[in-house]
Amino acid sequence: MTDTIKIGRVTIPRTAALAPMAGVADRAYRLMCKKYGAAYVVSEMVSAKGICYSDRKTAELCTVTDDERPMAVQLFGSEPDFMAEAVKIVLEYRPDIIDINMGCPVPKVVGTGAGSALMKDIKLAADITEAAVKAAGETPVTVKIRSGWNAESINAPEMAKALEAAGAAAVAVHGRTRDMFYSGESDSSVIKAVKEAVSIPVIGNGDITDADSCVKMYSETGCDLVMIGRGSYGNPFIFREIEAKLRGEVYEPPALETKMQVMLEHIRLILELSEKCEELAMHEARKHAAWYMNGYYGSAKFRGRCYQLSSYAEAEALADEFIQLQRSRQASL
Repeated sequence: MTDTIKIGRVTIPRTAALAPMAGVADRAYRLMCKKYGAAYVVSEMVSAKGICYSDRKTAELCTVTDDERPMAVQLFGSEPDFMAEAVKIVLEYRPDIIDINMGCPVPKVVGTGAGSALMKDIKLAADITEAAVKAAGETPVTVKIRSGWNAESINAPEMAKALEAAGAAAVAVHGRTRDMFYSGESDSSVIKAVKEAVSIPVIGNGDITDADSCVKMYSETGCDLVMIGRGSYGNPFIFREIEAKLRGEVYEPPALETKMQVMLEHIRLILELSEKCEELAMHEARKHAAWYMNGYYGSAKFRGRCYQLSSYAEAEALADEFIQLQRSRQASL
């Protein structure tokens, strides 16, 4: 297995990338994942039409910092003209890659004809991609898709071929249909079929929860890069685990105390990067705090308490209490 892949002119280590996740993968999240070895990150999805109408959140969503590179800005939309205009605006923020979302299953996005609705209209999907590629110049354009709209229309290989013909530099495939949302199991055979159908790099996505599932995705599909979404929740360490596995090194999972320190570091970063007051910024941090506590004794009760946090001091106190609970539990066994 080669050590790197190239998407257009961008070189990416062939370990694991962070998937774009609306409402989750903000700059603080991306920076935490990069710190622990994410090979490549993608922004939260940004409305192409919103950018064209000078949406006030454009700068916040599209800014790319050097610590995040290589990084893509992800756009969604259903009209080629708006997509081309949005690409020109985004280029001012110097992303390494521009990614187009054709996989988001949420009704709010699908209802506009964007996201995974485009799995039902391959010609329009290709037209949008071609418009973006022309506007992007030397910046590579990639597309993220699903296996199909539903079980009766698994068309990812056909879609990928059309996107390649339209100039896409790579395609990422989530092995679920739109109507599955995030339930059931991701089908890696569809990703394999896409890899066999095109010559551009294929990124495999879906159900990567640890190093073993990452290695399995590489071996079963032949994909060029693996992308991790929900498997990184409260677990930026997954990227370090995968790096170790691919190098043949022994991986030592972090101790609980380390996880709580990293959780607090993540919360500090959220507060530092937020333009909101501490209490409102802590609302953004709550879910992340809860995810870091997953899988431990008594964590359900503590996760519930995470959703009440309104200050950093409260998060510190809760982390200490959680550590003490685990220590007393160990002592009693």
